Amino acid sequence: MISTSNISLRFGGRKLFEEVNVKFTPGNCYGLIGANGAGKSTFLKILSKEIEPNTGEVIIGSDKRLSILKQDHFAYDNVPVMKTVMMGNEKLFKIMEEKEKLYANPNFSDADGERASELEMQFAELNGWEAEAEAATMLAGLGIAEDLHQKSMNELTGSEKVKVLLTQALFGQPDILLLDEPTNHLDIYAIQWLEDFLFNFQNTVIVVSHDRYFLNRVCTHIADIDYGKVTTFTGNYDFWLQASELSQRLLSDQNKKSSDKAEDLKAFIQRFSANASKSKQASSRQKQLEKLTFNEMPISSRKRPYIGFDSLREAGQDILTVKGISKTFNGEPLLKDINFSLRNGDKVVLLGRNDLAKTVLLDILAGETKPDSGTFNWGITTIQSYLPSDNSKYFESDPLSLVDWLRQYSEKKEETFIRGFLGKMLFGGNEALKMSNVLSGGEKVRCMLSKMMLSGANVLLLDGPTSHLDLESITAVNEGIKRFKGTVIFTSHDHEFIQTVANRIIEIDGTIVEDRYSTYDEYIEYKKPKH
Repeated sequence: MISTSNISLRFGGRKLFEEVNVKFTPGNCYGLIGANGAGKSTFLKILSKEIEPNTGEVIIGSDKRLSILKQDHFAYDNVPVMKTVMMGNEKLFKIMEEKEKLYANPNFSDADGERASELEMQFAELNGWEAEAEAATMLAGLGIAEDLHQKSMNELTGSEKVKVLLTQALFGQPDILLLDEPTNHLDIYAIQWLEDFLFNFQNTVIVVSHDRYFLNRVCTHIADIDYGKVTTFTGNYDFWLQASELSQRLLSDQNKKSSDKAEDLKAFIQRFSANASKSKQASSRQKQLEKLTFNEMPISSRKRPYIGFDSLREAGQDILTVKGISKTFNGEPLLKDINFSLRNGDKVVLLGRNDLAKTVLLDILAGETKPDSGTFNWGITTIQSYLPSDNSKYFESDPLSLVDWLRQYSEKKEETFIRGFLGKMLFGGNEALKMSNVLSGGEKVRCMLSKMMLSGANVLLLDGPTSHLDLESITAVNEGIKRFKGTVIFTSHDHEFIQTVANRIIEIDGTIVEDRYSTYDEYIEYKKPKH
């Protein structure tokens, strides 16, 4: 078990946590949720004792091993992949190193022999003989091929490093597992493997994720950070969402009843307080009024933007024709002879293990990159708008206030219109005057979505539209694109987003390996190995 006692933390004058007392018990998986900036990653760092709180303490049993997903992708650059994974179980790794040093000693003594015997017993108790096989199986499950297991970490791609560091965290059955956004940079196949692993994991897991399907699949409990507190709920994310919405509604209804009752009492008192025959009743009503209670409704840190795309015109049936597109990038053939066409109303998700290949294809279709060969033609009635995965070029020029930044992309230039639009996207008041060069990743995505909403496009190209967003914003984007009447071609690792938006799946592995009209869940079922 891991628990906190009276944890408080302030940054500058801002209160992040106030007297947090929470227990995380074995056998449960806790989804740690909260708005961007609520302190999810900070709370995990407090639990791992990387950050010291202002008051209170974290309590972990002395015999319990805690493992945390490392975020530094360059920390093990000169270390072989298999060794990097083994280092996840520090006790086992130290025994292995000491054993190796002893056996390499040319002057091996009797004392060395006794020490080696002790180490061999400890090694066996920690399941050391099966450790390398266990690590290899986990690496393979996450998509790290066997021929990479002895290579140095610096020879791997960024996404491969992420998978190795995740394997390091999971390795050796830790008692307490802390995972901060473990599905980031994972392909859908690795995410499915991780879901199955955590579903069957017997110890304590605390995970931060913005993937709703993932939270529903793996979590037995939700730990909600809001109002400076951490509150645990039994059940998965959907259950928490329904329960919290119901709680807020009941609170609001109760307050409305009290408010209506107060108005009736006030009216009676005002009407009859000067009437001698009714003065006793008026006095009684005054006492009732004083006893009425109103439940305080604290201001939540959660806010949801409004996402809605309105097309300037309806597109015809011919949306896009792609013929023979090929592209090599840094000597690696990413795309080879890609052929497909889009019809009006298609909502296509691009699937495949290689995220760069999908990004490059969208870049080509958006006119940002030229193919090595092949052609594509957009229908004459189409208006396209693109959300790239790397949006930095839109914010790198001379810094502008958000009002001036968005004005560049709006036909209506009036400040009241621009401010009203930004307000819907959670940039109200002084936030609308924030400079474009100091935005967070999530704020940049909301700005890019604002730009797209003003474009009047009838075709949307979206490369990872939910990246950097909190759960409330992801839900808003999800709903907005579901309502959109036009055509969409997108990439995503968010299961629920794909399932609720896509009506067609195109899977790319160099070339197109599948092109089917179906939902995502139907496609997964179709792709399962047939026994």
